[in-house]
Amino acid sequence: MRSSKSRSRGNKNRNIRPSGGNIINRVFDSSGPDGKVRGTPQQIIEKYNQLHRDAVLSGDRVDAENFAQHAEHYTRLLAEANREVESKREEQEEQNRQRQAERDRQNERDRERQDRLKAQEEAANEQPSMDQPMMDDDDQGSTLVDTPEAAQQEAAPKPPRKPRQRKPRPPVDAGPEAPETPEAAE
Repeated sequence: MRSSKSRSRGNKNRNIRPSGGNIINRVFDSSGPDGKVRGTPQQIIEKYNQLHRDAVLSGDRVDAENFAQHAEHYTRLLAEANREVESKREEQEEQNRQRQAERDRQNERDRERQDRLKAQEEAANEQPSMDQPMMDDDDQGSTLVDTPEAAQQEAAPKPPRKPRQRKPRPPVDAGPEAPETPEAAE
């Protein structure tokens, strides 16, 4: 026969309200004075409020107060869950605002860096270096610059290439293990 101690081992946390999860959509079994009421907290509140109204109309003040207390319990449970959901939503929105602000700052830094590089390139392009030849007035529409290499390429076209010739293969040294071919035998 089992002792009562071994039977109750798994029941340690039975009366503790579950933490986490979505209480708003969770289905509860409420043991009220008229039997079990099953549903989400909002549905249970509506059922107990209806039972409260029915008890008031029938003149039973004790049952009416009992149903009102049950409805109030689930109203508090639902309000607490809504506050938690709202606080989590606000935290998430704050994190999103911070992330967006950081992205905006990073984008602004990137734009400023690109503007600086562009200004440096423009400054470098405005000052002609000694390696680049000056452009003539008639070449202002063209972006190409005349270089001595380009002039040489235009003046002397390359001759066509000759086809490659194969190098002769070195003779294969016939060793003692090599089989004799009919050409070698002659």
